Amino acid sequence: MAALMLGERTPRGKALSHIPRRFLALHSIELYLNAFLLAKGLEPKTIRGLQHDIGERSSRAVGAGLILRKRTARHLETLSSNREYLVTRYGPEMTTTLSQVNRVMATLEELSQKVGKVVKGSISAAQACPKD
Repeated sequence: MAALMLGERTPRGKALSHIPRRFLALHSIELYLNAFLLAKGLEPKTIRGLQHDIGERSSRAVGAGLILRKRTARHLETLSSNREYLVTRYGPEMTTTLSQVNRVMATLEELSQKVGKVVKGSISAAQACPKD
């Protein structure tokens, strides 16, 4: 929501003004993938070991059953190969190498919808079968 709201207030045509929005979106993408992997039983320590590798997270999520559009899956791989998270956070002067912010937001939107359903289902199932 923060990335969406910030986008509504960001002037168009100014690449550097999109950096906070991009950072929030990339962080959210990472957190959605983390939530999916946790819901599928991956250990938190293993997820932390992935650092900010969105490509590896997405690969593991797809392996665990997350179904993504081909374009979204490719974009998640590109986010890692271009080191977009690190460039956004530590080298904003290199933003010309990054994917378009609209593409990042579309990837975030798809993950929020698909992962949200899985995580909500996991929470409901856990509540229906409480542990002793």
